[in-house]
Amino acid sequence: MSEQLKYIVQELNKEPFSKSYNLISFDSLEHIQLLQMLNDVLAEIDPKQKLDIREESADQTAMRLFGILRILKYKPPTDPTNVSAFRQGLVQGDKPVIYPILEWLLQKMPELKKRAYLARYLVKLEIPPEIVQDEQVADLFQQYEQYIAEFKELHREYEQLKSSGFSTAEIKKDISNMEDEKEQLLKRVDRLKRKVESQPNAAPMLAIAKNLRKEKDKEQKLIQQKQEQKNTLLHAEQRYQRLHQQLKDLRQASVGATPQGLLERLEEEANVNNYLVKEKLPKEIAAKRKAIQNLQQVVSEPAMGQAELDELNNKIFDLNSEINQLTEKRMVSNNPIDDKLSLFRQQAAIIGRKKDAAAESLRETREELHTTEAEYKGKRAAVRENDGGEVLKGDEFKRYVNKLRSKSTIYKKKRQEMAELRAENGVLTRTEEILKQRDDNINQQLSHLELKKGVSGYRDTQEELEKVSSIKSELDDMKGRTLDDISEMVRKLTGKIAEKKSALAPVIKELRPLRQKCQELTQEYDEKKSHYDTTSAGLESNRSKLEQEVRGYREECSAEESRYHYLNCMKGSMEVQMQRINDEMKAYVSSDPSERKKSFREQYTRKIQEQENLGKSLREKQKTVRESHGPSMRQMKMWQDLEHLMETKHRTWEHVGGADSMEPMAYHAEAAHQDTNTLIL
Repeated sequence: MSEQLKYIVQELNKEPFSKSYNLISFDSLEHIQLLQMLNDVLAEIDPKQKLDIREESADQTAMRLFGILRILKYKPPTDPTNVSAFRQGLVQGDKPVIYPILEWLLQKMPELKKRAYLARYLVKLEIPPEIVQDEQVADLFQQYEQYIAEFKELHREYEQLKSSGFSTAEIKKDISNMEDEKEQLLKRVDRLKRKVESQPNAAPMLAIAKNLRKEKDKEQKLIQQKQEQKNTLLHAEQRYQRLHQQLKDLRQASVGATPQGLLERLEEEANVNNYLVKEKLPKEIAAKRKAIQNLQQVVSEPAMGQAELDELNNKIFDLNSEINQLTEKRMVSNNPIDDKLSLFRQQAAIIGRKKDAAAESLRETREELHTTEAEYKGKRAAVRENDGGEVLKGDEFKRYVNKLRSKSTIYKKKRQEMAELRAENGVLTRTEEILKQRDDNINQQLSHLELKKGVSGYRDTQEELEKVSSIKSELDDMKGRTLDDISEMVRKLTGKIAEKKSALAPVIKELRPLRQKCQELTQEYDEKKSHYDTTSAGLESNRSKLEQEVRGYREECSAEESRYHYLNCMKGSMEVQMQRINDEMKAYVSSDPSERKKSFREQYTRKIQEQENLGKSLREKQKTVRESHGPSMRQMKMWQDLEHLMETKHRTWEHVGGADSMEPMAYHAEAAHQDTNTLIL
């Protein structure tokens, strides 16, 4: 529980929740706050769940939470009592129910977001059967299911593209490279156009080149179609050979077989399957269930110590010894009739074990057969991908080997001929080089002669004209062949169109009344749709009015709630003041001096007395200062005069040498003219 709580707090403190909980603060949340936290986590997964649970009733909250948990495939307890406790705990916000849900949601947040997004479009609407019986509603519901199927396909393609490794940066880079190549090609085309425009007869040559390119494209398409037809023919032949081989194998298997034998074989297979289904598989299922039940019981029990294990081992040993003793007693007390029955029981047990062993061997053989067939199919598919053919058997393989031998001899002869041709090619290449050198020399001599005669470039122009004429003759021949092929193709297409028209004539006749019926249904649909639109508009207006009234009631409720909170706060403050007044009255009326000293009246009286005493002392000081202000000012004036006199004496001392004899006389003369409040130096 502590680890679970710790994990929940850590995840809630992270983005996008950004809470500041600790273990104590989170564990001390109220039930309504815990439900709000669960709703906030669900709102992060599905934004439609974002709301304040105080604005809806408890039943609506419970139904909404149960619905989203069902969509997210949360597995509650399967026990009926636990299920009822789970529902009640979820409604009440109990911690033992909310904590596991929070942990599960926080652990699988990305997966649950994706599931909630898909559920928004894939969870079908629940429509009552009596409404679905309506034709229009049925058509709309069928169209709705088709849209769901299209959404599934599009989402699957999106996931495949997402996992294919293509990134937008790479695509943008490829687009920019292609744009650069396009600009380069445009520049090159412009350069070639300027170069060609300077040549004579440029327009006819361009037209011829354009026609040549079109014909080559057509030729490539025809070659591709021919190759496709060859591949189709090859696949058809391979399929024919495979089916022929299967037919041959079936005929060989049916040689010497009679209907009675086939029935016996089928009965034997039916008996074997019946034994497997009714006896062997139920026993295995019961054993598996018992083993699972034992394992669940072991898991549910607390961990055992060594002492408990020793005790269990001792019990097992005692039970085994008791079983052995009972077996020995039974063997001693057996009568002859029981001995005969025991013999039959042993034989039946041996036969049952043999049947079980045979069934197990049959199961293993079938599994091995399925594995071998799967491996065989995989290898055939690999061979088909590599070579494009089927695996040969028997006589076909012998014929294939003989064909390979003949091809090997032909290959050796051809290789020898190729060696001779390579040698001859070397000689011809050398001869060609010599002739090219001579041709270059002759061309140089001819160009000099043309330059001398004033007809330079005549030979090149003549060669170009010859080339153009040869190309034109080839194009004419190709056009003739192409026109013949096109006319043949047009004739075939015309015949096919006539056949299709004749085949579609009865269908068109059947389609005419259906079209009339479709028009009638369309008219009826339009009428009902207009009626539906008017009804929907009226309901929408009523709904908007009701929403406005609800909004007004909610605003009034929020205002009253805020007024209630304000009055509640004022009531609290008044209660605090009344409590203080009561405490003050009790302290004032109390006969205990210590209690009376604690009263605010006594405290304020004492502070007022202290302030009055302080003001009285300050007024006395003020009076003293006012009385001593005049003598103090006169004394300060005397000190200033004394300072001025001393400065004068000091200057006189510096200028007059007999300052020592005059100083006492000056001091006594000064003292004779002063009052009693004087300083004598």
